[in-house]
Amino acid sequence: MKTTATFIIMLLSIISTHGQDITGRWNGALKFGASQLRIVFNINKTGAGFTSTMDSPDQGARGIPVTTTTFEDSKLRLEIVSAQIEYNGVLSGNILKGTFKQAGHEFPLELSKGELQANKRPQDPIMPYSYHSEEIIFKNTKANISLAGTLTLPRKEGNYPAVILISGSGPQNRDEELFGHKPFLVIADHLTKNGIAVLRYDDRGFAKSQGDFQKATIADFISDVESAVAYLKTRKEIDKQKIGLIGHSEGGIIAPQVAVKSPDVNFIVLLAGPGMRGSDLMLLQKERIEQQMGIPETAILQSQKLFKGAYEIILKSSVNDSTLSTKISAYFKTQLGNQVPENQINDITRQLVNPWMVGLLRYDPIPVLKKVKIPVLALNGEKDLQVPAQENLAGIKNALAVGGNEKVTIKEYATLNHLFQQCRTCLTTEYGEIEETFSPAVLNEMTRWIISQTNKN
Repeated sequence: MKTTATFIIMLLSIISTHGQDITGRWNGALKFGASQLRIVFNINKTGAGFTSTMDSPDQGARGIPVTTTTFEDSKLRLEIVSAQIEYNGVLSGNILKGTFKQAGHEFPLELSKGELQANKRPQDPIMPYSYHSEEIIFKNTKANISLAGTLTLPRKEGNYPAVILISGSGPQNRDEELFGHKPFLVIADHLTKNGIAVLRYDDRGFAKSQGDFQKATIADFISDVESAVAYLKTRKEIDKQKIGLIGHSEGGIIAPQVAVKSPDVNFIVLLAGPGMRGSDLMLLQKERIEQQMGIPETAILQSQKLFKGAYEIILKSSVNDSTLSTKISAYFKTQLGNQVPENQINDITRQLVNPWMVGLLRYDPIPVLKKVKIPVLALNGEKDLQVPAQENLAGIKNALAVGGNEKVTIKEYATLNHLFQQCRTCLTTEYGEIEETFSPAVLNEMTRWIISQTNKN
């Protein structure tokens, strides 16, 4: 009798497991303080098992292929190798409870099939727009890729000054979408309503643009912007003598380089643009964020020493050093001993030897800024922890002055963060909980300045 009962329990367990439906759209949110980042997994059944994709609606990313999808004994495992993402959850009823991991960081993540509400974004423009908006594709012939974007014009017919928006670090869509904020959409809307055409596009290898973002360097992104300039020159609606660039964060590194190389660029706007070498900026950024988080000063100093040593190895290595990964890994293992698990050291190493990161750490914007002769508007928020305003604006100002450029406007805004939002803690974790997407004061300043430059000719 006992054997029969055990068999029945086992059978019921098997029937229950096979009866669980894991397919469909599973929604959840990673919590960062009071803000959230929505995550969606779309799971489909195939003859051999399951396939799935991931969406990050608040970052404008959809249809990211999931490398591995397994579901067995109520346990779901999802892995995206290229993004170092892994999710492990257990299905109970209609809820998946588990852990989301990325690059050594872990977050609890509960998934369900109920839709999550997006955060309020009152500055997002509402269609229909009062101007012409056109989906476009342009070619980067040097890289042999096509880039997808949006061109907005005050009206369908006319001849307008124009700007190209250049996004910050990390793969970004044309709206530079982050935590549900779409700053480039808000900027484009404001400028276009004030008579300025705007081209914004998805970064290479992201959203609808071709290419491989993971292998891209700053030089590749420069090439993409040059292709955007070339595209604008083919449009009869654009005044070819009045084309400018607006670069945010890393985009503030790219814009001056394009301006120096191309006679077709007539002015640039630097939004939280760097004014110091990348390795120094990363150390300063790390220090400011950790200070704001309340980390003890002794721990901050130890961290500064540790990463400064790693950066120095990168700075001293040759451009194509095939042993760089081994050197960095060995350095951290020597410095940290058994304090940090090997898998976390490997994660840190992979991030530091990424071609983009190596290029950023080595890059010094000062020599290029000295060569910029066209009008420059450089803006930053006083509370910016990622590109601290005082040090970086001073670097930009001094470099332009040394180069003899007197057509320069520098402005620092109190209470604004790296995204030009009014902030409280001003940590990156607060970005999503702030309703404001982009400061109206900065929008107005940019608009007035661009109009003043384009009216001179």
